[in-house]
Amino acid sequence: MKKTLTLVVAALMCCTTAFAKDLKVLVVKTSPEIHCEKCEQKIKGNVRFTAGVKRIETDLTTKQVAVTYDADKTDTKTLLAAFKKIGFDATVVSDGKAEGKASKKVPVDGTTGASQQKK
Repeated sequence: MKKTLTLVVAALMCCTTAFAKDLKVLVVKTSPEIHCEKCEQKIKGNVRFTAGVKRIETDLTTKQVAVTYDADKTDTKTLLAAFKKIGFDATVVSDGKAEGKASKKVPVDGTTGASQQKK
């Protein structure tokens, strides 16, 4: 019985590892710079349809956009092309694992940069 239980647990651990996604965060600055809620909506409303995009966060204070994406489904080149398609040239600030430094570039507090901007 113990052998069977150990074998089942080992098999589940292997399956979990096999199905883990390789999430990365691409942080970019755009030209023209994002400066208002309309810019944020344009980016979020269009780039999100790129295959593999999981989350998009914007920060009007730093003028940066962070895109969390599945590296198995898309890549940096495809994401930069998605920005270009809607009229923004994007320059890479960082591109790395979702748990790494790149995810700290743009705050994750559930708000948009528009509400963080001083009026």
